[in-house]
Amino acid sequence: MHFTRPRELAIAGVIGLGAAYLLFELVYSTLPRLPTLAGTTLLILAVIELVLAFSVRGRIRAGRVLGALMIARAVALAKASSLLGSLMAGAWVGVLGYLLPRADRITAAENDLPGAVIGVCCAVALTAAALWLEHCCRTPEPRDSDRPPGATG
Repeated sequence: MHFTRPRELAIAGVIGLGAAYLLFELVYSTLPRLPTLAGTTLLILAVIELVLAFSVRGRIRAGRVLGALMIARAVALAKASSLLGSLMAGAWVGVLGYLLPRADRITAAENDLPGAVIGVCCAVALTAAALWLEHCCRTPEPRDSDRPPGATG
């Protein structure tokens, strides 16, 4: 399994942006008002993943044995969450792209802007937390102080 590549996240973001913008272009007039805290579920997931990341990192640094299956599950969660966060960040940016030019003319668009901004921030937080969790699951590089005397490289 390879670690998450930036291009994978970029592709997911572009897909989310295009889909959300197109959806809003087609059906915005029939949608109900966006809840201001609609994106906060992503923030809750980000907090959970941060807690897991620091837990895994602390255990690895302390030299405690972690099951390979637990690490594999954490990496799978991190990969899925980073893609979800990137997809949703793109979607919220697409929503912003639709709402911003119309905010001065349409009251509903102006009222929906705070929810879209919060959504973008929460989606970016989820992506960052997931990438941190993935990083924390890596095998640590040996430090110079860990090498036996006389070792080179």
